Amino acid sequence: MRRRGDLTVWISGDALGLWSAPRRTTRGGQPHYSDLEIELCLTLGLVFKQPLRQTQGLMRSIARLLGVEVAVPDFSTLSRRGNGLTLAETQNPTMRAPIQLDVDSTGLKIFGESEWLEEKHETKRKRRSWRKLHLGLDLVSGEIVCSDLATNVIGDPTALPDLLDQVAGPVDLFLADGAYDGEPTSDLLAARFGSTIEVTIPPPKNAVLSTDAAQNPSIRDRHIADIRAHGRRAWQKSSGYNQRSRGETLMGRWKTVIGPKLKAHNFENQKTEARIGVQVLNRMTGLGRPRFERIA
Repeated sequence: MRRRGDLTVWISGDALGLWSAPRRTTRGGQPHYSDLEIELCLTLGLVFKQPLRQTQGLMRSIARLLGVEVAVPDFSTLSRRGNGLTLAETQNPTMRAPIQLDVDSTGLKIFGESEWLEEKHETKRKRRSWRKLHLGLDLVSGEIVCSDLATNVIGDPTALPDLLDQVAGPVDLFLADGAYDGEPTSDLLAARFGSTIEVTIPPPKNAVLSTDAAQNPSIRDRHIADIRAHGRRAWQKSSGYNQRSRGETLMGRWKTVIGPKLKAHNFENQKTEARIGVQVLNRMTGLGRPRFERIA
C-alpha cells in the first residue's frame, strides 16, 4: 500500500524513444508530440489534480529534474490532442480466466456554480450539469475491465452493450442493481456469454412470475421465489448479491482519488479523462494487491 504514495518518477529509454511522434507519410502537418506523451501529461495532471496550464509546468519541472531534453506540449496542445486520444493498451487481449462482472454507475459534475454560491445568490440551476460514468469491475482481479462516459439521458441498460463490447474474456457471473432488471438485459447477457452465465439482479418488490415459471422457470423467476420464501435480505446473502458492495466502494474510490468532477469541458475530452482515470485506478489496484508465486 505504501507504494501508492511513492513520488519516484523516471522516464525509461523506451518511453524517450516514443516521445516524439512518428513521421507522417500522408498529406498534412507533422505532429510534434506522440500519443504516449500526451497520455502521460494528462495522466499526471489527473493524478495531481492539476489544470492543463499547471500540468504543463509540472512536466517541465520533471524533465528538468531528471535532466532529460524533451519537448513538453503546452496546455492548448494537451486540450486539442485529448479530443479522441487513443490510449496505450494496458490489458492482455489473450484468453483469461472467467470474469465475475459487477456493473454500476455514478454521476460526475462537469460545470456550473457550487451549491454554496447558488444558495448565496439565490440562483436556480438552468440545466443538469453532469455526466454518467459506467464502470464494470472484475470481482476476481479487482480491476476495472470496462467503462463508458455518457450523457445523463442514457440509462443503465442502454449503456450496457457498449460496456460488454470491451470485455475480452468469458463472464460467468453478472451482478447489477435493479435498474438492469428485465428481459433485454438477460437476453443480451445470454447472447454474449451463453445461457450458463449466472445473473444476479434484484427484481422489484411488485415483480411477478412469468407464465412459464411452473414448467421452465427463469433465473428471475427463481430469484422472485427465493425472496418470497425467505425474504430479500436472506436472498442477498444466499445469492451473493452482497458482493455488489465492492462496486459501490469502487465509486467511492473514484470520487476520492480522481474526484467528483470532470475537468474537461468538451465531451470527447471528458471521455478521454474518464479512460485515463480507469487506468490510474487499475494501476493503484495493482500496486496495493499482493502477488503470489509458487516456489516449490
